[in-house]
Amino acid sequence: MSDAATAPQTRPEQDYLQHLAQGRFMIQRSRSSGAYVFYPRVAEPRTGATDLEWVPASGEGTVYATTVMRQRAPTPSYNLALIDLAEGPRMMSRVENIAPDAVRIGMKVRARISREGDTPIVVFDPAE
Repeated sequence: MSDAATAPQTRPEQDYLQHLAQGRFMIQRSRSSGAYVFYPRVAEPRTGATDLEWVPASGEGTVYATTVMRQRAPTPSYNLALIDLAEGPRMMSRVENIAPDAVRIGMKVRARISREGDTPIVVFDPAE
């Protein structure tokens, strides 16, 4: 049997979604460099290191960029934002529990796990 057939299967996106389904916001960190990684992947982008481990995210972040996705009534408009996580990586999400127009660059936010249909997702609420 080949090494590929016996090697454990790496499924970072599925692992990430499984953590969310269990109520945990986890991100990856390289054991060798200490660098945090998001979106889930099999290797650290800068070094190519494959020694990634899952660690709890602090949930703290800062809005890096924001826009309002305007919808046709009666569907409400919503915010789309790039969030700089306290650990360093940037992720796309949205800021909820605030008017979409009120989200500002530099705003401190806190993550929480929500659901879109059957899929768990990470969204943010204002932390201020």
